Amino acid sequence: MQTRNKVFDDLSQLMTNAMGVAQGARAEAETALKSLVDRWLADRDFVTREEFDAVRAMAQKAREENETLKARLDALERQQG
Repeated sequence: MQTRNKVFDDLSQLMTNAMGVAQGARAEAETALKSLVDRWLADRDFVTREEFDAVRAMAQKAREENETLKARLDALERQQG
């Protein structure tokens, strides 16, 4: 009976170790894949969300300034003409 418990204990330990190795391999594969995707995106010259939002805000501000200047120009032209 004691040998049977030893076999089950060894089998249980083996399965536990195998799960640990599998989890480590999974984490390593995820890290490698993330690194590959990051490198691929960097090679494509994509912009980050922060850069996109900053340029968008600048464009919006320029558009508003253009509208203000156009309104001033229209008012000056009405005064002149």
